[in-house]
Amino acid sequence: MEYGFSTAAYVVAAVLFILSLGGLSGQESAKRAVWYGIAAMALAVVATLIGPGSGNWLVTVVMLLIGGSFGWVVAKRVQMTEMPQLVAAMHSLVGLAAVLIGFNAQFELGWIDALRAQLSPDALMNAAATDPAAIERLTRRLEELTGFTAVLAHKTAAEIAMLKVEVFLGIFIGAVTFTGSIVAFGKLAGKIDGKPRKLPGGHALNAGAAILSVVFGVLYCADIGSPVLWLVIVTLLAFFIGYHLIMGIGGADMPVVVSMLNSYSGWAAAAIGFTLGNDLLIVVGALVGSSGAILSYIMCKAMNRNFISVILGGFGGETGPAMEIEGEQVAIDADGVAAALNDADEVIIVPGYGMAVAQAQQSVSELTRKLRAKGKNVRFAIHPVAGRLPGHMNVLLAEAKVPYDIVLEMDEINEDFPSTDVVIVIGSNDIVNPAAQEDPNSPIAGMPVLEVWKAKQVFVSKRGQGTGYSGIENPLFYKENTRMFYGDAKKSIDALLPMID
Repeated sequence: MEYGFSTAAYVVAAVLFILSLGGLSGQESAKRAVWYGIAAMALAVVATLIGPGSGNWLVTVVMLLIGGSFGWVVAKRVQMTEMPQLVAAMHSLVGLAAVLIGFNAQFELGWIDALRAQLSPDALMNAAATDPAAIERLTRRLEELTGFTAVLAHKTAAEIAMLKVEVFLGIFIGAVTFTGSIVAFGKLAGKIDGKPRKLPGGHALNAGAAILSVVFGVLYCADIGSPVLWLVIVTLLAFFIGYHLIMGIGGADMPVVVSMLNSYSGWAAAAIGFTLGNDLLIVVGALVGSSGAILSYIMCKAMNRNFISVILGGFGGETGPAMEIEGEQVAIDADGVAAALNDADEVIIVPGYGMAVAQAQQSVSELTRKLRAKGKNVRFAIHPVAGRLPGHMNVLLAEAKVPYDIVLEMDEINEDFPSTDVVIVIGSNDIVNPAAQEDPNSPIAGMPVLEVWKAKQVFVSKRGQGTGYSGIENPLFYKENTRMFYGDAKKSIDALLPMID
């Protein structure tokens, strides 16, 4: 009965997870999709708690209270603008869980092996000679095993060998995900320099650590030497790989990093599922891993990056001296921007991470409402890698109640810039940088960008004259039809609102 209920619950939860993932592909269905995911996770937790092998209720309840309280506090405190680093932090927890479960599986395997050694014919004969009840006691001890330990005790030699492969993969992928996600969190939160940093011989170090991990993984799976020692070494090597891979990636490429780590965390979860024999974890892990990999591929295509290079952490650096930029940045005040907006018929707003940092989405929404009320055609242009997370700008605009139908992707709106009167760029740099098309030595050379410079007038809302998070200079700021609207994005947009008449 327990197995039947758990199986049925896992099937329903898997279907709900699939519906949730599919619903997240559209803004209109995203809220419903989130509820599907919540229901699926709740069902999965309940089925696990009352399913086969359940027990240790006190520890379980305490852990649920601690985790639930932590999640509640985080959900209340973290702003929508801080979601990218929160997602990276959550990925690190999945990776750590894979590592800990892998080691736990090995410890239980060692305990089972020791018990089986006591039940070997020679051991039983020796035990029977001194303690006639030993055979019965040891046999009963083996039969009374429950939960994961009981599952391990009944595995064949071939199944144990496969389990060790699963443990090795789970620990390796989980450790890479753990340290990689921590570094990504640090870069996204501004606690670590966003520039790519590598040790001398960067790729060779990564390759060497990966080869050594495979060697020690083979020793572990072949049961040669100390299995726990080999797993500790594999873990340390994987920790280094995760750290060094993400440290070698520049700030401009962080959206791809987040989706890539999302994929890694999915495969780590799938490995946990195989280790524990949990079908739902396998399905969900495969869904997250494959969808994250597909998203990474889409992001790489949007940035003209090589997918394999992304996976290996071999991008984000400079390729040569940047092209010289002529001219100067010309500033403009709120009066000048407001006058241009009042005269314009076609307006496109390009949001970027600067809008998120300034939390200006509500002000931008109000500006949009006022302009549309005057009969102006206002639309938003969203680049696939805008912000620090795939879909980051869409989420912020949805939060600010910007209508879905005026939020367009790059491919849908790029051809409309030449017929646009005014473009307002809010806190964006790389996604509107003409150097991607004009400078072959630029770190973003070949990356598809929003061609805002083709509009009649471009206003760039920016804090100052610096190069921003990614450290890449932008020739757009020096073009004749561009004016720099300096200042905090929220304050700058708020200053415009009373002037739109």
